[in-house]
Amino acid sequence: MSFQEVKAEELVMNPFTKIGKEWLLITAGNEQKCNTMTASWGAMGVMWGKNAVTVYIRPQRYTKEFVDREDTFTISVLGEQYRKALGFCGKVTGRDTADKIREAGLNPYAVEGTVGIAEADMILVCRKMYHDTIKPECFDDGANDEKWYPEKDYHTMYIAEVVKVLVRG
Repeated sequence: MSFQEVKAEELVMNPFTKIGKEWLLITAGNEQKCNTMTASWGAMGVMWGKNAVTVYIRPQRYTKEFVDREDTFTISVLGEQYRKALGFCGKVTGRDTADKIREAGLNPYAVEGTVGIAEADMILVCRKMYHDTIKPECFDDGANDEKWYPEKDYHTMYIAEVVKVLVRG
């Protein structure tokens, strides 16, 4: 099966379930060199008049180097049958493996100058618009700082425009 492009406004899904329960893969790079990571934090909506996503990446994640270097990245949504691969991509760093994506049992999918995951049910191609590091002094609820950042390794937040949506056809 191949992918079909759809308008972001036509998507029917629950972002709370897709992001928080089913998880996502954030992938960046190109066909020659790319990396992916599992994410369960993020947001979808409209920002600055554009369909947008927000993703969060800790500084030690290898994928962050690719996201920082490139203008675009993808978010791939996979079915439950890929839960083991999602777990692998969340635990194993691409720094230590020759081909993390293939070792997870997945395949890269070249799209719009970046890479998604071929086994995905949906791929969002995203163009970065803004990023910033979460700042401890900006927490209104200090318990979140204590709970989620005991190592003080604050996520970088990326707001990106969704420039293309591909769904499995």
